[in-house]
Amino acid sequence: MTMIKTIFKAIFAVAFLCTSHVFAQEKVLDTLPWSVRMAESEMIRCPQAWQLDFQPKLKWDYCHGLELGAILDVYDSYGDKKFFDYALSYADTMTHEDGSIETYKPTELSLDRINTGKFYFRIYEQTKNEKYKKALDLLRTQFNSQPRTEEGGFWHKKVYPHQMWLDGIYMGSPFYAEYAFRNNRPQDYADVIKQFVVIARHTYDPVTGLYRHAWDESREQKWADKKTGQSAHCWGRAMGWYAMALVDALEFIPKHEAGRDSMLNILNNVASQIRNYQDKKSGLWYQVIDRSGDKGNYLESSCSTMFVYTLFKAIRMGYIDKSFLQVAEKGYKGILRNFIEVDKQGLVSITRACAVAGLGGNPYRSGDYDYYINEKIRANDPKAVGPFILASLELEKLHK
Repeated sequence: MTMIKTIFKAIFAVAFLCTSHVFAQEKVLDTLPWSVRMAESEMIRCPQAWQLDFQPKLKWDYCHGLELGAILDVYDSYGDKKFFDYALSYADTMTHEDGSIETYKPTELSLDRINTGKFYFRIYEQTKNEKYKKALDLLRTQFNSQPRTEEGGFWHKKVYPHQMWLDGIYMGSPFYAEYAFRNNRPQDYADVIKQFVVIARHTYDPVTGLYRHAWDESREQKWADKKTGQSAHCWGRAMGWYAMALVDALEFIPKHEAGRDSMLNILNNVASQIRNYQDKKSGLWYQVIDRSGDKGNYLESSCSTMFVYTLFKAIRMGYIDKSFLQVAEKGYKGILRNFIEVDKQGLVSITRACAVAGLGGNPYRSGDYDYYINEKIRANDPKAVGPFILASLELEKLHK
């Protein structure tokens, strides 16, 4: 009986995937805004939304959330329902009626699994389908069990004990802040702010003014400095994740909330370092920021798009001085000049993105300079695509 149920479940899953929303457009017009052009290009490359991030099968992970959140922003800005339907198709595919989520395992206690949930807020807002509210509540309960450092900072994952990564702040804290805002939980804001402050304190490098990739409270990891617990370098995308997390979470934290000024101070330092380490010729940023210009290092698209998005949004929201606009515009022009390619069908690609980088694990990642510069580089990585759409939307708002 169990085998029969399994077979029927598999048949149903295949049938559902075959009949779910498929985007069938073939060409992209060059008269459209860059945000729309990139969103349409991705939808052509991945006709079904679950195929994003080069996936051959269903997966619940942060890249889908990053891209689909950006595509929903395109829908919000331009009103074409195909963008909403595309995001909805992924939500519908991944979410069961009881609110459980396909491939999501709460017991893993991985902050990476939280980020995608941000797009549920708008999906639920427009569909009023209760399964999405249940899914939001399920993701929120993970914070109740997430292990913490002695100061209350969330571990990045259960399998990375005593570690906070800049990446993890983006994965968890903006969702945490938005859930608190939408569900009238003002008591959570202090905990959201704490995540930013704790990791800033422990990853900050006073010599460069930058923030290192991660911090091991136990100092047990081979990649961790025995005195500070810090990793060896400032990886561009890690600081990009942190920068985006600041502007995205601040949007939902009330202006008079105690401690919010600490986040603004951190953001202003991040913006200053983005300006300080911008490559003067290209307007872009390096894969390993504290070794900018060194042999083997390269200008990288995901951190560059993340930084530009952060600056544009921070200026629009009044978080930083308008003088940073020059930095953002120079960076955006550098992205178009150095990373963006368009084929005969009008499909837009973004090149030169680091596919992945981390610390520890198996096989072990040392976090030294050679490790970061030798990780795989690829085109149309969602970690560059999503921020490019977001940065483009910000600039398009500015022009309006």
